[in-house]
Amino acid sequence: MASREEAEVQVSELELLSSMFPRQEEFLVTDPLALAELQLAAGSEAAEMPSSKVQFTLSVKPEVPGASMVEFSMVCALPFKYPTVPPEITVRSPLLSRSQQIQLNSDLKTYLMQNCSGEPCMLSAREWVKDHASAYIDRELSSSSVMTSNASQSEDVIFTRLWIYSHHIYNKQKRKNIIEWAKELSLSGFSMPGKPGVVCVEGLQSNCEEFWSRVRRLTWKRILIRHREDVSLEGGGDAEIQKQRKFSTLEEKCFDAHGPRGNHMDLGQLYQFLEQKGCADIFQMYFGVEGH
Repeated sequence: MASREEAEVQVSELELLSSMFPRQEEFLVTDPLALAELQLAAGSEAAEMPSSKVQFTLSVKPEVPGASMVEFSMVCALPFKYPTVPPEITVRSPLLSRSQQIQLNSDLKTYLMQNCSGEPCMLSAREWVKDHASAYIDRELSSSSVMTSNASQSEDVIFTRLWIYSHHIYNKQKRKNIIEWAKELSLSGFSMPGKPGVVCVEGLQSNCEEFWSRVRRLTWKRILIRHREDVSLEGGGDAEIQKQRKFSTLEEKCFDAHGPRGNHMDLGQLYQFLEQKGCADIFQMYFGVEGH
């Protein structure tokens, strides 16, 4: 668990990032409640330590010859003991193949282990990505022997499944948006309203990320991606995409709603539904206990 001193360092660094990158497209805290808990811990010795790590994204636009619109996303989390231990960072870009993405993240982890122990290092990590990312893109471009404008066509298609957790989903308009946006973006999955709220969407990576971009900009008490699955599909034809789907469409699922406001679902039925779809392991990721 984080100490007050570590919480103060983390809050200071997050404030610095927010001042340097004021637009949401550049810097976005994806779990505001965790940030609020961290700020309380840093400001008072009597406050409880945070229950979850602060998670955020940083956008990086490296200078890549011949490519004007290359953007990398750094998905970050600060461990409770940061900066005593390095931050957790995963770098993603639709321009990278899965193998290149794995190599980039492996090299970044090595850099963090060697250079980011004991001192705040998010800015230096961002600079490392900005300075080195072009080399990974260049390798991919040279191996495919095509111009950047055609690179996306030669890349493996990425199939993505996002498991989203919300403190609650009551609002009828939000529930309608979830269904309509999924249909518009050709995503399948399900949405479970109530408290807590659970949303799963699956389909092309770019469509899943567009869905998440829209959803997270709505007003929520708390919403975050609990788990993410990415599968590289060689060829990327529609048949390959359909093989990966665990759901045929996206529909709202209610499991024996109960409670004073009728807003609590039967989690046992949710587990059985997930088990039928081959996703039973997700239950423990959401609720911290094994389903039955």
